[in-house]
Amino acid sequence: MFFFVFCFLLIISMFYYFILSDKRIERRIDYYLEIDKREKKLKNKKEKLSVDKSSLKRLNEIIREKLSNLNQEKTEQMLRSAGVHLNSEEYIMLKWLLATIMGGILYFIANNMIFLILGGIIGYKSPEIWIKRKIKIRILKFNEGLPDMITTIIGSLRSGYSFPQALKVVAEECESPIREEIKILLKEMSYGITMEDALNNLSTRMPSDDLEIMIQAVLIQRQVGGNLAEVLETIVKTIRERIRIQRQVQTLTSQGRLSGRVIGSLPIILGLMIYLINPEYMQSLFENTLGIIMISVGVISGLIGFLLINKLTKIEV
Repeated sequence: MFFFVFCFLLIISMFYYFILSDKRIERRIDYYLEIDKREKKLKNKKEKLSVDKSSLKRLNEIIREKLSNLNQEKTEQMLRSAGVHLNSEEYIMLKWLLATIMGGILYFIANNMIFLILGGIIGYKSPEIWIKRKIKIRILKFNEGLPDMITTIIGSLRSGYSFPQALKVVAEECESPIREEIKILLKEMSYGITMEDALNNLSTRMPSDDLEIMIQAVLIQRQVGGNLAEVLETIVKTIRERIRIQRQVQTLTSQGRLSGRVIGSLPIILGLMIYLINPEYMQSLFENTLGIIMISVGVISGLIGFLLINKLTKIEV
């Protein structure tokens, strides 16, 4: 009996050793192969992630470059519209130079860091304000001379000249800034730019509604034909009437606009003068919570009043 039990156990052991042990080895091999597969997948994911990061980094660089070029192009377009002979780099350098000078001057006068920051902001924003004001004045002057320009074109067309020849007459007879802009337009056309693109560039440099009407009339006439002199004559009558109404509106709203500017600037000027005369008197407003609240309410109220007056006195014609 013991012999049979021993033989049975021996057979079981041999069976386990030769068959089941192979399966255990296979399971172990599969286990380590599975680990190797996981490591390969993880490595592939890391490589893909690194590729994605590099792609995102490159995409970020491209976006930054596009935004930089867009800002530079916008700045150069603004300078061209103002008629200022500066490039974008010189304009940025001028802004930082004025910020340093104004901040240093106000800090030297008041010996206070607040005035240093205030002077830096004023100096940095001054060129931008000056450029925008120059653009506005230049566009107004262009609009005032636009009826005479169109009248000259009408006379040249009726004399038998073509439209480019009529533009040459305008460049010789009209005053600045019309003369300068038409010379640029003719120069672009001589370089091979089509008349449509040259006129659209003129409209971009001089964002004027009246000029846009004239340009669209010329472009439509070139496509469908017709008497351009009669169309321009109707346009010039409309422009003259608009200019007359605009001047009348400006005269009627001048008092309100002046009141808004005085109301908006008086608290700021008065506060700065009091601070320069007696700094301790104004210092309590910045050290006390109630004083800070009063200054905040005053600034917000003054700003709301200025915006409301400006909105009421701004009438589009």
